[in-house]
Amino acid sequence: MSAVAAIRTDERLSPHERLELLCDEGSFEAIRSQVLSPKLGARARAGDGVVGGLGRVDGRPVAVYAQDAKYLGGSLGAAHADTIHRVMQLAGRARVPVVGFIESGGARMQEGTAALGGYGRIFRQNVLLTGVVPQISIIGGLSAGGGCYSPALTDFVVMTEDAAMFLTGPGVVRDVMGEDVTAAELGGRKVHEKNGVTDLVADDDIGATHLARGLLSYLPQHAGGRLPRILSVDPDFSDPGAAVPADARQVYDVRTAIRGIVDGGSLLEIAPKWARSIVTAFARIDGRPVGVIANQPRYMGGVLDAESSQKGARFVDTCDRYGIPMVVLVDTPGFMPGTRQEQAGVIRHGATLVRAFASATVPRVTVVLRKAYGGAYITMNSKDLGADMAFAWPNAELGVMGAQPAVGVLHRRELAAAEDPVALRDELAAGYAQEHLGAQVAAAAGFIDEVIEPHETRSRLAWAFGAMDDRRATA
Repeated sequence: MSAVAAIRTDERLSPHERLELLCDEGSFEAIRSQVLSPKLGARARAGDGVVGGLGRVDGRPVAVYAQDAKYLGGSLGAAHADTIHRVMQLAGRARVPVVGFIESGGARMQEGTAALGGYGRIFRQNVLLTGVVPQISIIGGLSAGGGCYSPALTDFVVMTEDAAMFLTGPGVVRDVMGEDVTAAELGGRKVHEKNGVTDLVADDDIGATHLARGLLSYLPQHAGGRLPRILSVDPDFSDPGAAVPADARQVYDVRTAIRGIVDGGSLLEIAPKWARSIVTAFARIDGRPVGVIANQPRYMGGVLDAESSQKGARFVDTCDRYGIPMVVLVDTPGFMPGTRQEQAGVIRHGATLVRAFASATVPRVTVVLRKAYGGAYITMNSKDLGADMAFAWPNAELGVMGAQPAVGVLHRRELAAAEDPVALRDELAAGYAQEHLGAQVAAAAGFIDEVIEPHETRSRLAWAFGAMDDRRATA
């Protein structure tokens, strides 16, 4: 018996219940509900362990499917695969999002290569739909093997608290590797929150469907489609500058500043426990969906490293695929130095973030909140990298590096010979900051478009995006 077949499914919603909960009341209609597996004989059951069809979410059409872990562990056979493939084909033809509830032990052993071929067709369809229509996977139980690859090919993955996903289950790991692990230790939500495999976690099926509906509320029906716009809501508080300490060495939570800029209650953070020195989130400004990418000084001072570069690049690419304007909030001392980062490929991953911003075609506006130094200044959607507009708050600093390390390099000999090197270093640093780092200096040189007060940020962003509204969208 597979790990999926062995779990307690009696306390979970059925596939039909999951889809009816996701879709608007009375809107779900099933397809292929009578299909049978020719390989199972008397064990064959109508639908072959998966429910698929079309429905509506907030009045907008969506293609959906849900696997049934109570039937052969949700294992995937040819007929089962063809239903999922058919739902995805319809999503592409109708140009509507696709949402799947995935709970599967993997390929059905009774069907051999026919089951593997079914996964191949699904994976190919996942790839063909990438950047065409939004794809969301909800992991509501245990999923193994091919039941993990398809979610990894979709735009967003939502897991429930008790869900787990892994390529090979605990039994195989024990037999092959001699390692005793539980399903949760191997691939539970805590594992995948930290490695970036899952984007959002919910308590249960109800919470997962709520998150999926929330994601869809920020996304168009298809690439190039109009973004859903709602009535504007005032931010949670009016002065985001109050959240940012003047001392560049003092930590703070950038999400507080974000909530002072975006529409109240609209912030939906993506992958909040992976690469925590950068925040990626959906929100709204003046009722319009935006993607927010922000350095997070609360963790490692907001540095960029290999993981935060991957996280940022993936989110930038997603926003660009679906025409979502981007707000980039900068407060970073630079890239993380050291052998561990070099060995982790920070050069390659940092370049991926550079490429993502430089190639993006959606409107994107950068605001330097406090500091932007070195390569990270360039990487975080600088004006020279292609930002449509670049602003800075009055106390922001922009330059090759901070004043203290800069004078340590430029005035090494003077400092070594000084009677009071600390006082001299402070004096030189103050002069260097005034001459080279200030926001007004950057504005005078044209590296930013305007120095703005923190309380003006929201209105400036709304104006900027309004001026560039629907640059890519079609009717």
